[in-house]
Order: sequence, then structure tokens, then C-alpha cells
Amino acid sequence: MKSEIYSDQICDWLVEEGYTHCFFVAGGNIMHLLNSARTRFTCVPVVHEVTAAIAVEYFNESNSNSKAFALVTAGPGITNAVTGIAGAWLEGRNLLVIGGQVKSIDLKSDGIRQRGVQEIDGVGIVREITKFATCLVKAVNRSEFLTFVKRGSLGKPGPVFLEICLDVQGSPLCEIEPYAVALIDEEDSINRDNFQKFLEYLNSSRRPIILIGGGVHRSVAREYLGFFQTLGIPIMTTWNGLDRIDSSEDLFWGRPNTWGQRSANILIQQSDLIIAIGTRLGLQQTGFNWQKFGNGSILVQIDIEASELSKGHPRVDLVFNNDSGNFLREWKNSPNHVEGDNFSAWREFGKYVKKILPNNDTKNSSKDGYINPFTFVETLSEYLNSDCVVIPCSSGGAFTTMMQAFRQKSGQVVVSNKGLASMGYGLAGSIGAAYANPNKRIILVEGDGGFLQNIQDLGTVKIRNLPIKIFIYVNNGYASIRMTQLNYFGGAYIGCDESTGLGMPNWFKLFESFDIPVAVLDSMEILSEENVRQLHENSPRAFIVPIDPEQTYYPKITSRVLENGLMESNPLHLMTPELEHDVSLDVFKFLSSGGSSNE
Repeated sequence: MKSEIYSDQICDWLVEEGYTHCFFVAGGNIMHLLNSARTRFTCVPVVHEVTAAIAVEYFNESNSNSKAFALVTAGPGITNAVTGIAGAWLEGRNLLVIGGQVKSIDLKSDGIRQRGVQEIDGVGIVREITKFATCLVKAVNRSEFLTFVKRGSLGKPGPVFLEICLDVQGSPLCEIEPYAVALIDEEDSINRDNFQKFLEYLNSSRRPIILIGGGVHRSVAREYLGFFQTLGIPIMTTWNGLDRIDSSEDLFWGRPNTWGQRSANILIQQSDLIIAIGTRLGLQQTGFNWQKFGNGSILVQIDIEASELSKGHPRVDLVFNNDSGNFLREWKNSPNHVEGDNFSAWREFGKYVKKILPNNDTKNSSKDGYINPFTFVETLSEYLNSDCVVIPCSSGGAFTTMMQAFRQKSGQVVVSNKGLASMGYGLAGSIGAAYANPNKRIILVEGDGGFLQNIQDLGTVKIRNLPIKIFIYVNNGYASIRMTQLNYFGGAYIGCDESTGLGMPNWFKLFESFDIPVAVLDSMEILSEENVRQLHENSPRAFIVPIDPEQTYYPKITSRVLENGLMESNPLHLMTPELEHDVSLDVFKFLSSGGSSNE
């Protein structure tokens, strides 16, 4: 295809780099770029730019064989995309956003607010939430342009924002030059002294845990599963690492978290060695009472971002500023690593704890006519094949019940964005995942309040006949906000449901307006034979999951407001509701009543 103007060259260079899809909202300040993209990529028009940004993040996260980018116009185009850029920044994910800008001669100067129509300083807005951001006021050559693009994958990934003035887009072709991208990758050699100390810790351990985070790529997790099995060390995952191991594996011990599985939280707190690979160990992972995370165990952290290793919470005994794959390769090739028999008693104890502490807590209550969301998630898990892509939204009760009760299968891809924890991610992410995985069904689970925040792109789902199965928890508003107002303010509700001014739609009329079939799930038979048939159809369909507005979501970590106004949270193993005394004695075998290690 012949290049005529600079925007053609830009698109040709992106094609060379493996970009295949462009998610966009059309606008005057990207008219040259959009016309060039039209003949070079699969171009996906969406209704709102936030959908474009989130769809690209989930496209790239769920498929490593091709790449997508977002194309947004100046002004509101970039401000609308900021939420998606922020989410990709917090999760450390690749996201290329190309934005339009007014002509270079129309750019503001001398302190004025605006000169060009729709002009706003997009680079200034996103500079702190991108790995690189710049405005092209003149054409740059291929090497320089691709150096900008590749900054997003150098070290820990993150967003790149390139703002291109309208006259630059339409300018003559840039001079062809030898291709040489000027990037220097970060040093990734293993610290030998630290590695020897790690092996010493491992050899003296009797209750180790491997905690796998999203920084361990799916292919790496598959590659090293056999090695983990040889070691015989139990494996846990973060929420972002959920799909790295099959839930049926004997070594899989769950997902510890502030909203984690009780058995996983209790077990990780009794470990004597936590090997955290590819996880930044944020406050949600360790609990807000991070001082008691690991309860005195030795904590080894492997992360590609140095700042995460030195942030001061939680306390870390040994760090490796390395890519997780390189660390695992070193570990596997080491002649001194221990093997499975050392930890047989620990594995038996973990199996017992998992057995007597089910993920569907018996203390949860649902009124007649409503579906217990934990039971729904367990049921849904049974009917999903290994080739499904699962999008468990990113916040609220729908998200936490999926993280606590979902039983993942090998081959499934699960993508969420817990870092920003924004409502409205599910539908946009599902659209991106559908394009990245054209032969797979996409399973979206989201709450009614969150789903409404990006509802406009149901039209994109319908017109492209995307095989997205939408399960919506309908509980008349924002359940998690309602519970917060109940627990901390005695039920002084505001802005959380219809009775406090939050408008909800007639769901049947809403989906019918987009010509998307919809059904209500029955509390007596959560997924009927007809529902299962619909689940396997290659077309969009919505399912209403009626959830009690007063549904409880146990177990959880509770907090107290202190006299000084600060909040104090329980450590991970002390979840609400409290366990019966005799059960506590059994499962807290290596903990004293005060939460200190017995050994």
C-alpha cells in the first residue's frame, strides 16, 4: 500500500510492529490518521473514548499475538480516555493512545487557556500516568517514532500517549532512514548473593508459599508448572494472576486478599516463607494492616519495578529487581533447590483447611426469590469451557464474589483491572477481548450500577454480533456503597439506590432497544438447560441475576474507626464473621490467639 502523507507512514510503521486493530471515536482533529488507519487495520468504532482505551488494554492483555491501539480526537477525546489510561498505568499494561491535536500554528501560548478549537494540553493531563507522552509538532522519522511506541513495553509496561497535530498528520512523507530503534533495555541479571540467601531460606523452610502475580505471564506460568509440582510448594495467586493455574490443581491454595478467600488468607498468614513473584504486594493484597502480613514469615519479593521493592510496605526480607521469567529460569536451573517431600505435612494441613472452610460462606443470607451470588459464581464456573475469556468487571459485589468463588480452568483467560477499581470497565473490556479472541466466548459478570456507566457501547456489541454473554447482578444500585453506609454510618443512605435518588432502568426494555435477547435467571435453577444452550450460542445475550439488595458478602476484612478518626483493619486471617472456637483451634495451628507465630 502506497504512503501518500505522514499519517500513512505512521500507520505503516504500526503495521510493521504488529498492530492489527484500532479502536476509535471519529473526530476532526484525527481525520488524516483515521483515513490512513481505515485501510490498514481492523477499525472498531465505539461510542465513547473510554471504551476505546479500556478495550485496547483488555485486547492486549488477553492476546499476545497481535496488538491494538486507541485513536482519539483532541479535547474531549483525550479527557474521555483518561480513565482507561489511568487503569492501564496502575496495572502496568501496554496501551498505546494516539490523540489528535489542533494545527501546530494554532497551539496556545503566553499563558492563554485555548487558541485552537477543542485544544487542551493532553500531554500535560496524562504525563503522570504514562510511561511516555509527547506532542508531535513536526514529523519525526521511523526510528524516533517507534522508539516512542516501544517505551510502553520497556521494563514494567505502561501507557504511551502520542498527540499529533493536524497539520503534521497531513504533512509530506518523512525521509526514509535505516531502521534502528534507540532503546536500552534495563539490566536484569540475578544478584548472586541474594539468590544464595534465597536458597538458604528455602532449604530451612517447612511452610513455604509461592504467590504468583500478574507479572508472571500466562505462558511462563504454564512453562514452570511442572517445576512447581516437582518442588511441591503450594501456589496462590493474586487477582491479576488468577488464570495462571487451574483451580483443580492440588497445589493451588487460592487467592489471598483483603476480599480474599478465607482459607487462602489463613494459610498465607501461617507460612514461614512467602515467595511473591510478579506482584507489587499492594495494600489490597497484603491487607491495610500490612504490618501483620505474613505474620512474621520471611518475605521474598520479585518484581520488575524497583520502586515497588523499596516502598516500605509490607516489610520485605529479600528482593529481586528482575523479570519473573528470568528469576524462575535461574531457580529451575539451580542445582540446590529442594524438592517436594520436605513440605508434605504442610500440604496435608492446607488440604484440610481448604476442606473445612468453603469459599461460599454459610453465614451469607439471601431472601427467597433472590440468587446467592457465590452460588451463582460456582454454578457458572461449572459450565464454562477452558477456552472462555472471563471478564469479572473491576469493582463491587460482582467482582469480589467472582474473585472469591470462581473456579478457573486451565486455558481460560481472566482479565480485570483492580488497581483503579473503576465501575464501568466490564463491557468495554469485553469488547476488546472479543476482538482479540474471535473464536472464543466472552463471559462478563458485572453489577447493575457499574454496567450502567458504559452502557452506550451495547450498540457496538450488537452491530458486530460479538459473542459476549452479559450477566448482570441486579440489586437496585450500588451494593458495596450501600453496605459501607450501613456498616459505618448506621444506614444513613445517600445516592446508592432508587430510594435515595439513583435511577435504574427497565432492563428488559433496555436490552430490547439494542435487539439483544435477555433472560432472568431463576433462583431455584440458576442455569436451566435453555440458559446453558444460550450460553454456548455464538451471539450476544444478557442474563439478569436477581440479587438481594441486602445480600451479605462474607467473609471480609473489617475495620474500625478510632477516636482520632483513623481506621484500623484486621490482619488477613481475622475475617468477619469470626470462626467458631473449635474451628479456629484447628485452622490456626501455627498461630497463637494474638496472631503471633508459634514457631
